[in-house]
Amino acid sequence: MPVPAIADREVRQLAHASQTLQKEYGRRGKAWEGSPFAWIKHCPPRQRGALCERLVSSYLEARGFHIARSPDTEADRLVDGVRVEIKSSTLWAGGFYQFQQLRDQNYRLVLCLGISPFDAHCWAIPKGVVMEQWRSGAIASQHGGRRGKDTAWLKVTPGEAPGWLRKWGGSPAQAAAIVARLIRPAVSIEAGRAVPR
Repeated sequence: MPVPAIADREVRQLAHASQTLQKEYGRRGKAWEGSPFAWIKHCPPRQRGALCERLVSSYLEARGFHIARSPDTEADRLVDGVRVEIKSSTLWAGGFYQFQQLRDQNYRLVLCLGISPFDAHCWAIPKGVVMEQWRSGAIASQHGGRRGKDTAWLKVTPGEAPGWLRKWGGSPAQAAAIVARLIRPAVSIEAGRAVPR
């Protein structure tokens, strides 16, 4: 497609490059066509985070957990009274999730929800495990390279989670069962609802 009449030569070059990139990125976007999650993928990042917090909350409520908003910014939700941080990522073009802004704050558990076009993955990781993996370098610092100390990010390729992470879930059902085991020691998840053991 020809670049529309733009007077400035440099702007025309940028417009042509933009159209070339649009074709490349347009092909990537086709993976989300028809996806029930496509609308989330196209929301601005901050809004996407808030939506995914609500999505996780709704999912856990349907399984019998009591969900409340955290009284402060140190955690996102209280799940049966336990402070939980929720991180989310849609699938990146490289085929991985990137859970960002992990911090050493006042929460007991972090739930990482990964959304693909037609699949979802979830891990329920105790804060102590996150901090240990960050200190060891298995989770990378987000700012400042290896010396960064305030935030970290966890990169996960679906189906190829590192060994330490596999025991903390992989599917939404596995993560819900882990949440139940960690915050309700005498309860397990069965048939989509919480039941006494």
